[in-house]
Amino acid sequence: MTNDVSKTLNTIALLVLAIPLLIDFAIQLTTGPLPCPLCLLQRIAVAGVAVGLILNLACGIRPSHYAVMILSAVLGGSVALGQITLHIVPGTGTYGPPLFGFHLYTWAFGVFGAIVILSAAMLLFDQQYKADDDLDPQRMSGLAKIACALIVLITLGNVASTFLECGLAECPANPETYIMLQ
Repeated sequence: MTNDVSKTLNTIALLVLAIPLLIDFAIQLTTGPLPCPLCLLQRIAVAGVAVGLILNLACGIRPSHYAVMILSAVLGGSVALGQITLHIVPGTGTYGPPLFGFHLYTWAFGVFGAIVILSAAMLLFDQQYKADDDLDPQRMSGLAKIACALIVLITLGNVASTFLECGLAECPANPETYIMLQ
């Protein structure tokens, strides 16, 4: 697999990664409850995966960037699995509305698992690590720049929302209002 193919795949992955973030954010802003602390940790893990992808696009394809993605996905998957186990016992309730029959934390667990598997698979292709003359971020493709900007904007929106929800204090376990807007 060549460096160009890897960059294209990383760009597509970044765009695909924006989808769950947009869905979570849209549900939060329109119909759903505010994200709980475990949900916020999962969003941070998604941002960590995005950092690995952006590093691949801006600084060249490196195994260490895939390692950032894998470590972030393992962290996010662990948090999601913990949240699933909190709600798996009948009568304990769930958090947030289901989407196609599964709650967002269940979807997150599957997404993080896929990220680990796909990132590990990408590590197998040594051709992508050859010297990259295209390290200048100004030479990224237009689609890669759009993908990076989209992820950065969504992440900044989540940071602002989290600040409004929690302020500078610990986030409530079951948030109901934006503390900073009261």
